[in-house]
Amino acid sequence: MKKISKKKIIFCSVIFLMLILVTIIMLIDKDMIIDEAIYNFIFNCRCKFLDNYFTFVTHFGDTLFILGFVLLFALVCRNINGLFLLISTGNSAILTLIFKQIFLRTRPEHLRLIEQGGYSFPSGHAMVSVCVYGYLLVLALQIKNKVLKYIVVSLLFILIVSIGISRIYVGVHYPTDVIAGYLLGTIEVVLLMDVLHIYKTRGI
Repeated sequence: MKKISKKKIIFCSVIFLMLILVTIIMLIDKDMIIDEAIYNFIFNCRCKFLDNYFTFVTHFGDTLFILGFVLLFALVCRNINGLFLLISTGNSAILTLIFKQIFLRTRPEHLRLIEQGGYSFPSGHAMVSVCVYGYLLVLALQIKNKVLKYIVVSLLFILIVSIGISRIYVGVHYPTDVIAGYLLGTIEVVLLMDVLHIYKTRGI
């Protein structure tokens, strides 16, 4: 069976250490100096166009939308990629729930553009955006047509970044929530893609 490369192990280790660092900052920075600095910067950029854009794009990470999208993708593709996308989505939901129940961080209370219940750390939208759209982005790298590949990869990347920023912009998450969600999602996708590669090349 193919072994995980050293570069991939190092990459995942660095991401994991970054996740630990972000978690420590979240726990010890009681005055939320770092969070508030980024939070206020983004809030100062508010305008009508961005209000509409981020209020719209944030729904691409909503549970019902993601569930419908992933199920449709799996039904249309009917292959191992659809199955692994379902696994990635399910894992992200479970991990997010576990971490939220561990840290029980309350959400920001002021300047909200939408209402959102539950706990804040990590951002489920940020994590699922990486686990779903990031997974598709990796698959899109295999597109042979260079122009089409560039367009698809760029759109997916913009969507992932936009969803994360939107959670801060609409006032339901702190920056460390979003960063932690991205890091968790990245680790999952990297490991899952390695399992997928093993399945396709050797079988399980």
